[in-house]
Amino acid sequence: MNHYTFEEIPVGHTESFPVRIGPEEMALFARITGDENPLHTDGDYARSKGYAGEVAYGMLTASFLSTLAGMYLPGERSLLQEVEVKFVRPLIPGEGLDLVVSGTVTEREERFGRLTVKVSVTGADGNKYLRGTMKVGVLDG
Repeated sequence: MNHYTFEEIPVGHTESFPVRIGPEEMALFARITGDENPLHTDGDYARSKGYAGEVAYGMLTASFLSTLAGMYLPGERSLLQEVEVKFVRPLIPGEGLDLVVSGTVTEREERFGRLTVKVSVTGADGNKYLRGTMKVGVLDG
């Protein structure tokens, strides 16, 4: 876990980390949320709708933005205030898909101790699956 203060994070600062979404993560997300939509839980159904298999939950993919703020950028001093995401393409995890969650600081609001962070989730296959922005407050040490 990072321990950055607001003063230690300049515009352009980037953090990233790897994650993997596979059957276990999909099943856990379904259990936690109660979302049993067959597009996410039934490969045959998803294929009948034109997809290569079960489509990963968009919100499962977006949930890793909480990890980005709370563990990496800024880390323990984070107070996530706003998240805006766009799901760029369907993510088909199959047996597992390696992803990279990234964030780059694009703006600092000194008055509020808040960062604007451009975020993305990209696959090892080079495809971008999510893009967006977060506003993250950085609590005083």
